[in-house]
Amino acid sequence: MGGADALKPGRRPPLARAQLPTDTASLARYLIGKTLVRKLPEGVVSGRIVETEAYVVGDAAGHAYRGMTRRNRSLFLEPGYAYVYLAYGSSHMLNVSSERTGIGAGVLIRALEPLDGIPIMQHNRGIGRLRDLARGPGRLTAALRIDRRLDGIDLCREGQLWLSGDDSEPGEIGESIRIGIAREAERLLRFYLRDSPFVSGPRSLNVR
Repeated sequence: MGGADALKPGRRPPLARAQLPTDTASLARYLIGKTLVRKLPEGVVSGRIVETEAYVVGDAAGHAYRGMTRRNRSLFLEPGYAYVYLAYGSSHMLNVSSERTGIGAGVLIRALEPLDGIPIMQHNRGIGRLRDLARGPGRLTAALRIDRRLDGIDLCREGQLWLSGDDSEPGEIGESIRIGIAREAERLLRFYLRDSPFVSGPRSLNVR
């Protein structure tokens, strides 16, 4: 695991939009093992995605359920755009739009394994423990300094924030119910990298 100065241009190129599945649950699974990259004034930070949740078309737990609004319009873009919102007035959440243009759905990025720029992430979080830097959706946005200003950004283009990946297999992917929701809570739409110490949630959910 290197620092920000170890990340050279072109080392983590963005995913092509054509690589993204145009199905929300499939995209949530596909993103496990891919890399989220953030360019900051101090350097570049990145983390391997180890946990996601799908909020599919017609999902009562999703922000797109009641249709497009000024707040959620990024969810209705073609696959690969960022939807960022503030939860509970304190934590930002990063989602990836996931269906064809005009159809609202998305994938919540829940946890990262830190890769590049770890000292920057530690400074942003005010903690040193590697495991807890980006283990949870609010923690990862704080570590990468992601907020509403990045809402609507194209994650398939190198810029302030993008998705990257390679051809290697991420490992065994588990699935479970989603965390912290009341509606449609029984659906198995959470995906995670089995045996990763960077996955969030209770142990009882991380055994399937």
